[in-house]
Amino acid sequence: MARPRSDSPPLFEVVEKPDFSFERKGIGQGLWPVAGLDEAGRGPLAGPVVAAAVILDPKRIPRGLDDSKRLTFAQREALFAIILRKALGVSMASVSAEGIDASDIRKASLEAMRRALAGLPIAARLALADGRDVPPGIPCDCRALVRGDQRSQSIAAASIVAKVMRDRMMQGCGQADRRYGLEVHMGYATERHRAAIETHGPVVRLHRMSFSPFRLGAEGDGAAPDMEADLPFADIESHRAA
Repeated sequence: MARPRSDSPPLFEVVEKPDFSFERKGIGQGLWPVAGLDEAGRGPLAGPVVAAAVILDPKRIPRGLDDSKRLTFAQREALFAIILRKALGVSMASVSAEGIDASDIRKASLEAMRRALAGLPIAARLALADGRDVPPGIPCDCRALVRGDQRSQSIAAASIVAKVMRDRMMQGCGQADRRYGLEVHMGYATERHRAAIETHGPVVRLHRMSFSPFRLGAEGDGAAPDMEADLPFADIESHRAA
């Protein structure tokens, strides 16, 4: 006899969508404005890590906010424009490849989030940061949320802004130096990118020399050649929008 089928969906089909509950809880505790913090670019071999801070207007929350990785390019671009138009405050900041090499990617990511928060046109009283860590030096209450970009709409908005901005920066790098295909893979360790590095070597101020495979090659004759490009992200600190 066949077993009856359950009308409950399997757990793996449940997709968590971000909402405004964490923000509303903060508002109920008298902590307003609330800013979402997130970064893009922890994993690539090249380029900066970029962070964004976003204070959403509770009365004008854009529809469709989600973890930027679960959105298409077109969806991110459309939401990016809507966020800039509707949010109460948006700020972006970056730490360059050199800055990443001087510390490590975790510290650089947290520093980029701190800078983004500091660049907001209005001061937040509560920050919601994606991940397990609270960025050091945050001047307000801050709560770290694991998978925050899938749970908080403010963090989701920040993830979209950070991702779009970093992609645009890497597209600019790809136009400045067409040997690596940066405008296609955004600096990630794709087969095409690794092959280009093998052929041309890494570029100073573009590639993260503390990352493998560069770190392994530094012991031999694979030191980075002095091939500084006119990189469009050079020493970007932050950009704010009200």
